[in-house]
Amino acid sequence: MPNMILLNDQVSPDIKASIAGTEQYPQIERLMVETAKWLRSKGSTQWSGLLSGSDDHDMAGALEREEVVVFKAAEGTLLACAILQQEAEDWDRKLWGLAPGETGTSIYLHRLTVNRGHAGRNLGKTVMDWIRQEMSFPGKDRIRLDCIGSNETLNAFYKTCGYTYIGESDGFSLYENMLPVR
Repeated sequence: MPNMILLNDQVSPDIKASIAGTEQYPQIERLMVETAKWLRSKGSTQWSGLLSGSDDHDMAGALEREEVVVFKAAEGTLLACAILQQEAEDWDRKLWGLAPGETGTSIYLHRLTVNRGHAGRNLGKTVMDWIRQEMSFPGKDRIRLDCIGSNETLNAFYKTCGYTYIGESDGFSLYENMLPVR
């Protein structure tokens, strides 16, 4: 059984979603690095490891596990992507207080990335809403994510997307949203 299922690949009339393959890594990496550069230009150190070739969320491994969803314009431009991990990694275990080997019923969303050339058009919220409504994750009942606790804009964004603030751990805000019962 697949780890995640797209119930509908049409996000909007001009945007389609798909589960990314490993061949898309160079394009996704460029998008992540562009985002890291933009974050740095705003004074943030978030994702700074990407600028030196380090990816602590292992996008290449997530692609191999078929845990990355991409959003493309009709002409093929990569507009956004996100990792939707099926199992908690060490980072998630630490923040969420999970015991080693504990699997749980959560999906862990990481590296939500929006093409800066298409920002300001509500694309991030569209992607977040679509993931929750148009994907199925067998055996999972919620999506969890974290963000830097002091980033007021990002915290407000996740609340706008319907995520519930659960608390803080090591300076990171924890959020989750229940998945629809299918």
